[in-house]
Amino acid sequence: MISVYSIKPQFQRVLTPILELLHRANVTANQITLWACILSLVIGILFWFAGDVGTWLYLCLPVGLLIRMALNALDGMMARRYNQITRKGELLNELGDVVSDTIIYFPLLKYHPESLYFIVAFIALSIINEYAGVMGKVLSAERRYDGPMGKSDRAFVLGLYGVVCLFGVNLSGCSVYIFGVIDLLLVVSTWIRIKKTLKVTRSSQTPE
Repeated sequence: MISVYSIKPQFQRVLTPILELLHRANVTANQITLWACILSLVIGILFWFAGDVGTWLYLCLPVGLLIRMALNALDGMMARRYNQITRKGELLNELGDVVSDTIIYFPLLKYHPESLYFIVAFIALSIINEYAGVMGKVLSAERRYDGPMGKSDRAFVLGLYGVVCLFGVNLSGCSVYIFGVIDLLLVVSTWIRIKKTLKVTRSSQTPE
């Protein structure tokens, strides 16, 4: 399925000079992960107050989420390239992503009460989607990132949402349909992750 995640190799190449600079500054992978978590908290707070303070605060979504995606890529690159992979780091990375996403998505409940159930489902399905990805690593030693509504895709959609709101477009009239489609894509993404994990697991158990 089409996913923003497919451009990750190109994105990582662009970030390589920054990675080397951070390594020379003795920055660790876990520190980058913590920065991403703190940034997510800031994004969530700015997003919450955007409707009250000024629409310019909606810039926190496209700009902040792009920086967060860069940090998410950098911590993994740092861990793999400079032998910093640890169980503590993996736990921090996976749990931090889920908590951070929830913080960033939460203000949507404030702006779209008409889509309350769909947004609650969006948050819940996002957590389940990441859990399915982690279970891929547990069962088949391969972390699943399959779309069509993985973490990178959700960041792209929410960034686009921020741009639309920045220009004063009111999405209340169609938010039910928007989040309904997103929820459906999340279900498809989770199903694909589960299916591929089980396929790999069965293949590894097949006697030669």
